[in-house]
Amino acid sequence: MKAAMPITITSRIVSDVVILDLSGRFSPEDVTFRQVVRERLEDGRQHFLLNLAHVPYIGTWAISQMISIWTSVRARNGTMGLVAPSKTVREVLQITRLDSIFPLYETEQDALKALHAE
Repeated sequence: MKAAMPITITSRIVSDVVILDLSGRFSPEDVTFRQVVRERLEDGRQHFLLNLAHVPYIGTWAISQMISIWTSVRARNGTMGLVAPSKTVREVLQITRLDSIFPLYETEQDALKALHAE
């Protein structure tokens, strides 16, 4: 059985928005995701986009990480949206009703436009 590729995270800033490009699968051993967001929050960043284009699936661990991060971001009066979730990821978000909590965007440009309109 082929091992799942662990999540990799690339962080970049566009205007005042932190974009986290995620790739692979979340696993309980990986604490990097929350750590990266915590560091950006400590730097005074408030607006986050999670680019999920290269995340094939999210399970309970990923969901718990996303909710934890969302809670931290909201506590600092910040915003968090999800960009380019796959069909499978979108279905999980719909089943768990998290699509009503996290704004979903088809493209990064759509997300940045929406965030700057607020």
